[in-house]
Amino acid sequence: MKSYRSPAPSWAACVMSCAFALCLVSALASAAPKELKRAERATRVLREVLNTPDARIPAELLSQAYAIAVIPEVVKAGLIIGGRHGRGVVSVRSRDGSWSNPSFVMLTGGSIGWQAGVQAADVILVFRTERGVDNLVNGKFTLGADASIAAGPVGREVNAGTDEEFKAEILSYSRTRGLFAGIALDGSALSIDFEANQDVYGSKVTPRMLFENRVRNAPVEIVRFRDQLEEQTAK
Repeated sequence: MKSYRSPAPSWAACVMSCAFALCLVSALASAAPKELKRAERATRVLREVLNTPDARIPAELLSQAYAIAVIPEVVKAGLIIGGRHGRGVVSVRSRDGSWSNPSFVMLTGGSIGWQAGVQAADVILVFRTERGVDNLVNGKFTLGADASIAAGPVGREVNAGTDEEFKAEILSYSRTRGLFAGIALDGSALSIDFEANQDVYGSKVTPRMLFENRVRNAPVEIVRFRDQLEEQTAK
């Protein structure tokens, strides 16, 4: 009986297979470059703001923070009806003082009034309680409605502030054109950016898993943000 063997793959077929494999690897590798750049910008903002001697978040507030969100380049634009939009990251502090790998988040909001122009600002949110993070994990929530928020104090130490500052669950800060100060963000919505999380961590990773430090092997850009938080809040 005559035996038959499958013909050896042609040179062209091998080249096509290799090219397809390379394209697939390249696509996977580049699935989240914009998200990692977002994490890098957040790390830079955090470092620059917290290293400013007389215009920074007081160390006492940082030491008590339950979570910190950094949202670089929030764009505020409007003509009569205004709005703001930005994307950033948020990390939660564990009981041992370490910080979680960050989840990606989105900040959106609107306002009505006579206004015109476009302005970009770096926004930092200091969560003082667990409730604000729980609201975030459970879905989009509105600052000022689902969690009390106030413009945070600036300086080396916490000075006597308003009742709103002492009672607020979240303190908000903004840096615009080199100036750093507290900012009112009432009515803005903060939500998890699930698509960005999936691109960076994979489809099975949830925000709760990130905040509970159950995710390993994060990209180096993510680790840098977490390390920067640990370095700054340990001072």
